[in-house]
Amino acid sequence: MTQTIYGKTEGLKKQVLTQLEGIYELRADEGQLISQELALVLRDLSDAINREISLYIDRKGRVTAVAVGSDCHVELPGTDSRRSQNRLCGVACIHTHPSGAPRLSGVDLSALRDLRFDAMAAMAWETPQSEPLLSFGMITDLDEDQQPVLQEFGPFKVKDVAAMPFGNVVHTVEKILAKRSRNHNLAEGPERAMLISLAWGDTASRWSAQDSVEELAQLAETAGAEVVGKFVQSRPKPDPVFFIGKGKVQEMALFAQQEDIDLCVFDDELSPAQQRNLERALGVRIIDRTGLILDIFAKRARTSEGKLQVELAQLQYMLPRIMGQGTSLSRLGGGIGTRGPGETKLEVDRRRIRDRIAFLEDQIRRMKGNRKQQQRARNKNEVKQVCLVGYTNAGKSTLLNTLTHSDIYAQDQLFATLDPTTRQLDLPDGSSCTLTDTVGFIQRLPHQLVAAFKSTLEVVKDADLLLHVVDSSHELAREQTEAVYQVLQELGVTDKPILTVYNKVDRLSQHEGLRRRLEQEDNALCISARTGEGVPELLETLARLLGQDRVEADLCIPYGESRLAARLHEEAQVLSEEYGETGIRIRARMDKALADRLAPYIQP
Repeated sequence: MTQTIYGKTEGLKKQVLTQLEGIYELRADEGQLISQELALVLRDLSDAINREISLYIDRKGRVTAVAVGSDCHVELPGTDSRRSQNRLCGVACIHTHPSGAPRLSGVDLSALRDLRFDAMAAMAWETPQSEPLLSFGMITDLDEDQQPVLQEFGPFKVKDVAAMPFGNVVHTVEKILAKRSRNHNLAEGPERAMLISLAWGDTASRWSAQDSVEELAQLAETAGAEVVGKFVQSRPKPDPVFFIGKGKVQEMALFAQQEDIDLCVFDDELSPAQQRNLERALGVRIIDRTGLILDIFAKRARTSEGKLQVELAQLQYMLPRIMGQGTSLSRLGGGIGTRGPGETKLEVDRRRIRDRIAFLEDQIRRMKGNRKQQQRARNKNEVKQVCLVGYTNAGKSTLLNTLTHSDIYAQDQLFATLDPTTRQLDLPDGSSCTLTDTVGFIQRLPHQLVAAFKSTLEVVKDADLLLHVVDSSHELAREQTEAVYQVLQELGVTDKPILTVYNKVDRLSQHEGLRRRLEQEDNALCISARTGEGVPELLETLARLLGQDRVEADLCIPYGESRLAARLHEEAQVLSEEYGETGIRIRARMDKALADRLAPYIQP
């Protein structure tokens, strides 16, 4: 470090300058504001030249700058990059007041506010041999306008200041500032996030930790965060304390300070203890992949049922993670004269959450009954049901809009659709069916969501045909398909007829070989929902698959049972109709089930 003496050094003897340069060799202990040795050297030199001397000490206890004179300006190396709304600059300024009082002046407080020092300290003494007294000021909070709140402490004896846990105080202050600034930034702009993915266990899959963290970045951006940094680490197994290694924790803590990070997102589900340990170590809010997806679902929920299901999933996720702190763990009936078993605050919180979970489950069951009634009406009318399933952002909503000429929300975002949307689809053979868009799946879909949305996903169970929409342009399309089938297996619907639809083939212009392979697959079609390519073939295929159990028949309905003719017009496709001597002659295309019921009227 360059041993430069800043400020007004004119007129100082060479011996004094040498002594001032020697201050750079002295150190305070890490976490000390100033050591007794440094304070006494500072007193002696300042008294000898009868000038104010300022020292700048970093958090390691190193002297980073020495200045002479009260009105000098010192550029502090390495502090500007750290200065931010929710952090201090990492350097404390200690200066002398020869023949004065150990009180901070207006200039001192202004410098503290503008330069965001860890502390601004003033030291004075009565005689050259007396122990110095020291007062110091700190930024302790931010007001409602995000301006620093200053507080002065002292005066204290130097030996008492040297014994103070100053480093712990600074750490606490920065946590307060970070919280205040984060709450303010939430209303002003996106949270700054860093992401971490851990590669462990079986790493033979094509879905690498880097691929996973890229998908996590998409999720974070969908939630409204600004992704500032991505980290990947490989370990034989997760660390039981921090999930990642301690060295990586230190690296990320430094990155969080330098980049003003608000949020850290982990690409795996963390235990409650790991989450708390990481928040203490990094000093920022920690959420895991499950918490992030739940947040996106809460943002996307529009219907009453969707909101109830998201809240249920969030409470089930939150229940093992709530922790009381400090006095909140005391017994509600505690204290002299009121002692008793009672309940802890933690127990009360958990009981209330369990009660709310029971209430939500009851409400969802009631809504499930309403949906079952609608399903029975469809079954009674023999309406065929087709359900769109697939990985999130595969283009399901765009395909529904294209097929049914609708205008539902469809964006290039993860989980753009949360609540099921059903539209009528007219097929080329004159028949019709319902087409339902469902929430997209994702790798490692949180089990809380699968459980909470089980009633909504029952629309998949009731479907006559599943259209599995695949983003053919995605390099991990096969892995995404495996993730979808894993969820379908959890729902118990893999035995249903499934037609694979490779979407976004308009993006495969540079991969003709891949497209030809996809077109040759059994029970699969290549389309582009955006351009309409392949859509007519898809409609023809749907009509054929749904019409496999439909028959054409000639019927003679007696005039006395004309209600059956009306039923045919409602439930079948009437191809021709004539009025004869014995009754109404109708040629119609209908389901086999309806044909069986009308068998006595079918003509050979």
